[in-house]
Amino acid sequence: MNDYGAMRVPFIFIVDFEMNKPVVFRTDEISGNNIRFAIGEKEVKPIQKKIYFKTYPVEFEKYDDAFNYVVHQISLGNSYLTNLTFPTRIETNLSLEEIYTHSRARYKLLLDDKFVVFSPECFVKIEDGVISSYPMKGTIDASIPSAEEIILNDEKEMAEHITIVDLIRNDLSIIAKDVHVEKFRYIEKIETNKKSLLQVSSKIAGKLEGNYHERIGEIIFSMLPAGSISGAPKKKTVEIIQNAEKLERGYYTGVFGYYDGNNLDSAVMIRFIEQTAEGLVYRSGGGITFMSDVNSEYQELIDKVYVPFT
Repeated sequence: MNDYGAMRVPFIFIVDFEMNKPVVFRTDEISGNNIRFAIGEKEVKPIQKKIYFKTYPVEFEKYDDAFNYVVHQISLGNSYLTNLTFPTRIETNLSLEEIYTHSRARYKLLLDDKFVVFSPECFVKIEDGVISSYPMKGTIDASIPSAEEIILNDEKEMAEHITIVDLIRNDLSIIAKDVHVEKFRYIEKIETNKKSLLQVSSKIAGKLEGNYHERIGEIIFSMLPAGSISGAPKKKTVEIIQNAEKLERGYYTGVFGYYDGNNLDSAVMIRFIEQTAEGLVYRSGGGITFMSDVNSEYQELIDKVYVPFT
């Protein structure tokens, strides 16, 4: 990534959560590697068939055990916020390619019929030397009366969001100057095949110095894993995640992005469906704090299992 950046060569990068299997392709290599990606909201054609989409979430008892372990670690002071995720088995008449083609999402990626991503969450953008991050924390069913007011005034959601904003601000401060919170806790609406959701984001920005193109890889990797899908403090929280989830996340909650030779845009790989030996699996989860309620968190995990079709 540093080499391509120094030469201003456009490329796409895909980095797994554990950072064990990162890949980088020049844009002229993409067609031969079964990669499709799209960045930015684009008009998509409605799918011309009735959708079958059945979910089999993790058993509540299994989730409860992991939740209690995480809360215990938080009570010991080992973490302030931990992102806990689980796989949900799904049955659908949609192929991964159809999901990619018909999903409405800001960031989309299809890799070799192995997994598809339709993420609403930006990781970082770099535009003319300004680096910005947009952590997303807080989800609520939009049909709930006064949903926006409820989520913006929820004490647990506020504490969780502040923790992540502070973590990202610190991450950016290592690589940039004049880091500041430009926009705090704004609402975005996402339409799904099941319901409408409201999600809460913030924007943190700073100024990169010198020839940052030559350090483009270092800049990205210095911020991994993304704070919004790990937690704080990052190193110890990742250990807690591994003990609680008991399996590798792989590319789920990693990042992917595109560098055009001048600017860069990237996404956190949430809203993620992968092909496994047991069939299709959807990965989802949410942030746990000392104020979290297990039933609410379990429901949030279920609510996030959707395809963004209308």
